[in-house]
Amino acid sequence: MELLLDPHTWIAFAMLTALEIVLGIDNIIFISILVGRLPAAVRDRARRLGLGFAMVTRVLLLLSLTWVMGLTTDLFSVFGQGFSGRDLVLLLGGLFLLYKASHEIFLQVEAPEQRGPDGEDGAAMPAPKTMFWAVIGQIAILDIVFSLDSVITAVGMVDQVGIMIAAVVAAVAVMMFAAKPIGDFVDSHPSVKVLALSFLVMVGMSLTAEAFEVHVPKGYIYASMAFSLLVESLNIRSRSKRRAISG
Repeated sequence: MELLLDPHTWIAFAMLTALEIVLGIDNIIFISILVGRLPAAVRDRARRLGLGFAMVTRVLLLLSLTWVMGLTTDLFSVFGQGFSGRDLVLLLGGLFLLYKASHEIFLQVEAPEQRGPDGEDGAAMPAPKTMFWAVIGQIAILDIVFSLDSVITAVGMVDQVGIMIAAVVAAVAVMMFAAKPIGDFVDSHPSVKVLALSFLVMVGMSLTAEAFEVHVPKGYIYASMAFSLLVESLNIRSRSKRRAISG
């Protein structure tokens, strides 16, 4: 009870929740793009499962702080470059994100004839149930990577595990509310979808660089993405006005 009455607790909770939401932007974009490949009837369920898995992963990692912090200890070195468990997770996750985002950009830009009316691959579509769980599996892989980075950041800000867990739950609740409108907006604007995929390429490069202890401030990535999105929103508004005039 005393902890709840302490104003510092609420300040730490608010700051950590805001940070978790910001760090979850790339997670939301990745989920939105993958879910867009599914039939409309199951997209909401896939979003909830994906974000639910993200929350469970973060909470479990927070409850295993000793193990998580042990991941920062070098396991081996190559040519003088040490690699810890965290580095390996970030490296594999970054490479996976680079591959996935680049592949999606190729399908969106260079091979539209291979995509169905809703953006799915038209050549050899798997069964809906198989595709659903394949998408959930890919979301789960990146959730682990994003969660690990998020939890290590949280540990550096707050000491109480209870505050960390509460902030994670609150952040995921906000993300669940925002995921559908963001996903619908990305799906309805192909140029924004390519922009979002390019953002994920940048995030993948950042994760890969982090594995080699080259820190790229995420603020730079988010700022460039925000500027690009602002420019694209002006383009969308301009195109809408031209269509209204010509129509």
